[in-house]
Amino acid sequence: MQNLNYYKEKIKEKRKQTKFRDFLKEIPSWLPLTFHRNDWLISRYPVTERSKVMDYEKFEKYRDDLIKYGLNYNFWKNFFWNFWNLFNKTDLPNLIFYWKNENSNFSDSTFNCKNVYLSNTTIVNCENIFYSFSTNMSSNVYSSLYVKNHCDIIYFSRWIKSSFKIFYSAYINNSNNIWFSSNLTGCSDCINSNNLVNKKYCIDNKVLEKEEYFKKKKEILEKKENFEEYFWNIEKIWKNHWSKNVSWNYILDSENVEKSWYIVFWKDQRHAFFCWSNIINEKFYDVFSWWWAWWEDFYWVVSAWISNNLYCSTLIAGSSNIFYSYFLENCSFCIWCIWLKNKSYCILNKQYSKEDWEKLSSEIFEQMEKDWILWKFFPAKLNPFYFNDTVAWLIGWFKKDEVVKEWFMWRDEKIKVDIPDESLVISVSDLYNFEWFDSEWNWKINPEVLKKVIKSENGDYYRIVKMEYDFLVKHQLPLPRLHWLERMKVNFGV
Repeated sequence: MQNLNYYKEKIKEKRKQTKFRDFLKEIPSWLPLTFHRNDWLISRYPVTERSKVMDYEKFEKYRDDLIKYGLNYNFWKNFFWNFWNLFNKTDLPNLIFYWKNENSNFSDSTFNCKNVYLSNTTIVNCENIFYSFSTNMSSNVYSSLYVKNHCDIIYFSRWIKSSFKIFYSAYINNSNNIWFSSNLTGCSDCINSNNLVNKKYCIDNKVLEKEEYFKKKKEILEKKENFEEYFWNIEKIWKNHWSKNVSWNYILDSENVEKSWYIVFWKDQRHAFFCWSNIINEKFYDVFSWWWAWWEDFYWVVSAWISNNLYCSTLIAGSSNIFYSYFLENCSFCIWCIWLKNKSYCILNKQYSKEDWEKLSSEIFEQMEKDWILWKFFPAKLNPFYFNDTVAWLIGWFKKDEVVKEWFMWRDEKIKVDIPDESLVISVSDLYNFEWFDSEWNWKINPEVLKKVIKSENGDYYRIVKMEYDFLVKHQLPLPRLHWLERMKVNFGV
């Protein structure tokens, strides 16, 4: 019988051989972006036979009891059947909330934040985050993607770091007062500019006198109807600043990185998306949406925080030595466990002594190796999400036939929206009736729009909420013509 370190190395050896397209398909497909109505709850899980949900607050009250209902491992069945048996018996919280959130009940994967709405992966000291994905230590972020490190006032933008007042822009670092621009570092007051460092008062990459800049800025910003088109036309290729020997894009302060996207401070790794930290991380493989990691050995993992030695697991926070598990917090030495918190030496949610755990885990790994599944990720037929509701669909360019034949689920119907009978539905073409310049050329938006349901051109329904309205008015922005999920797709490049 081999020890645990043998199987760790075996998993790592095989994981390093992962095909990039398999990584794109299997890992991000466990991270949904949409919200569904499930058992009268707003939920990350759609109504299917693959999951059953309960209110998160109720779930937390009996979470410690999960250890009482752990299952014995059945060696007559393979490893994934054992997990499916546990997953099928476990109610899942409708949404994921980590420690200490306020007024964020319509968000998912939220940690220590305030006022988060229809957003995902909003982590640590964020406030007023709307329709965004992957935000950290920032405030007043709307319809944006990957905003990090003390940003403020960000609208319809992507890959923004340590910046403020950024509108319709991409790949901006340590800059401020930027419109319709990309690839700027250390810049301020720039419009329609690209690939500049430490520049100020630029329009179309030309440096202007301060007075001339603000005169032309006023003229450009009066054409509100062109804002979204300006954003679609900005430079889409990120310059990999302060990085060495890296492939793909949006890689900052990194070295020896292969086929990765949106990462900061990484070294000697491959296949990583949306991963960031404040110090260098080394020797990671096949990871997605990683935040604040600073130890080694991560293989096929989605979303984690301050963890080490994780293998083929999803949503692991503050844990170590975890294998094939789903959402654990502050746990160690767990295999195929679900939703445990502050537990150690568990298998299928059943707790063991250290000695018994080591013996049984070796027997399980030995069986997995013989079955040729030791290094496999969760099978598609266990995935509880519609594939085209997840990040995998947005970044992987997969087609329905390709994923359905592997037993991923696919949503053909639109997500049902409950529209009260008394609601007045307007089309996006009607929005011009609710916004205008007054006689003194101040931008105005009629608050009556808050009472309307807006139907987009592709038939999706959305509303303007009060905090969003206040933000648009304050910064003289036009009403959005796209459904919030469509805005997110634009940021992903779809």
